[in-house]
Formats: sequence, C-alpha cells, structure tokens
Amino acid sequence: MRDFSADHSALALNTASLGHNLDGHGAGWPPERVIDACAARGFGSIVFWRREIGTRAAEIGERVRAAGLSVAGLCRTPFFVGGEARDRQAVMDGAKASVDMAAALGAPVLTIVVGGVHPGTKGTAASLKILADRVAELAPYAQACGVRLALEPLHPVYAGNRSCLTTLRDAVDLFEKVGAPNLGIAVDVYHVWWDSDLETQLRRAGPGRLFGYHLCDWLADTTDVLLDRGMMGDGVADLKAIRAAVEGAGYAGPCEVEIFSAGNWWKRDPNEVLDVIVERFRTLC
Repeated sequence: MRDFSADHSALALNTASLGHNLDGHGAGWPPERVIDACAARGFGSIVFWRREIGTRAAEIGERVRAAGLSVAGLCRTPFFVGGEARDRQAVMDGAKASVDMAAALGAPVLTIVVGGVHPGTKGTAASLKILADRVAELAPYAQACGVRLALEPLHPVYAGNRSCLTTLRDAVDLFEKVGAPNLGIAVDVYHVWWDSDLETQLRRAGPGRLFGYHLCDWLADTTDVLLDRGMMGDGVADLKAIRAAVEGAGYAGPCEVEIFSAGNWWKRDPNEVLDVIVERFRTLC
C-alpha cells in the first residue's frame, strides 16, 4: 500500500464535499477559489460536477493545471435507466454532452451513476440489459474523445431510484458484456464497504478497469442514506482494508474524497473541511 503520511499528492477533492452538488448547501465558492484552496493544501487533483462547469469547461481545466493540479474526473452522466430516462434519444444526447464536457475539461474519467429500475419493469435484470445496450452505444463516442467511462455501483438501498447497478460483481459483468476498452468501474467506499465479495471482484476487474477510488465513511446511525455520509474515520468502514484490496488489484490512481453531508460538513467553513480531509487522509485512509 502507498504511504500517504508524508505525501498526500494522491488526494483528490470531489467538490460535492463542499456542498456544491445541491442548491442551498455549501459555501458557494466559485471553482477558482476551490482550485486555489486545494493547491495551497497539497491536493493533487479535483473532480468537478457538471452543474458547476457550465460552458466554462476548457477555461476551468486550464485554471486547474495552471495551479499545478490535475482534473481527475467529472461527475456525472445523466441516468441511463429509470424514471428520468424514458426517452432513449434524450438519454444518449445528454450522455454525449457529458463526454464532450469531460473532454473539454481535460477529465480522463466520466463517472456513470446509472439510474434506478426502468419504468414498466420489476427487479433489476431488465434494467441492467437496457443499461448495457445504452452504455455500449456511448462507449465508442467516449473512446473517440479520449474519455474513459467509470460505472459506479451504488449501495443496494438506492436500487429503486438511483442505481439498479448495486454490486461490483454486476459492474464487472456489465463491462465484460459490453467489451469496450474504455469502460471500467469506480469503487466508492460508501457503496462497497459491506461487500464480502469485494476482493474477488476487484481481482476480476484488474488494474486496467479500475478507473476511480472514492473515500468517505458510513455512519452506523446514519440519518439520511443520501446526505449523511461520514468523514473518513467517523464510521464503520474498514478504510485501510478496502484500500489494500483496491491497490492489491492494481489501482494506483487518485483517492477522491466525496462526502455528501447536508447536516454536518456542508454547514462548516470549507477551509475547515479541507483541512480535516487532509489530516484524515494522511492518518486514517
């Protein structure tokens, strides 16, 4: 395992950790201020959300690199399946626009949160088939733009409305079925900490398909499964063991801190949040 106690350049900030992914939360810092704050603290990279990039993708990407950082990724495509994804053409148009934004930003990875159970179906099997078909259509377009697509399986509690893709096993099955060279997975502690099959599926994926590793913690007495994530060390996830498994499977990329916390961390001064992230990453992750 890599030692981050003296070198935390592998640390990446997902800007959602400062509350930028939902209106009404966070300090409302513009991207430039986030970039400067991360550079001052020795972060290596940043992951942005589409909603804060708008039409400024190339400009913001250049600003990141001028500050000595890199753009690790972009969050995220629109849902591919579920109630918001009835119109296939609209889905594909939105997905391609997301790829275009990632390419302009200089983000090597675009995260896919797939969406919930598709209208008119039950369970997840039919939705996963629709998902595979739509992702297979997008992958060549993304490949031509130099963008990798990272399927992010979510905790099963989200299966109904946010992600019919709930396990690494299903994610690996899907990218093997599609067969696109630029399709892989993002491993998020919040969504996989409970999975006793984690190591096996990470080995199946192999280093060539591990496109992201996301950090936070699962609070034992969470009050909101979406907006009450824990800061690393405050919950029940075995962070060291998970990273050992991820790196043991060959991952050597950024470690992206992504914390949705409407009732706690989003209410704090972002400077404090960033300082705590650095300290926890160096000592606990």
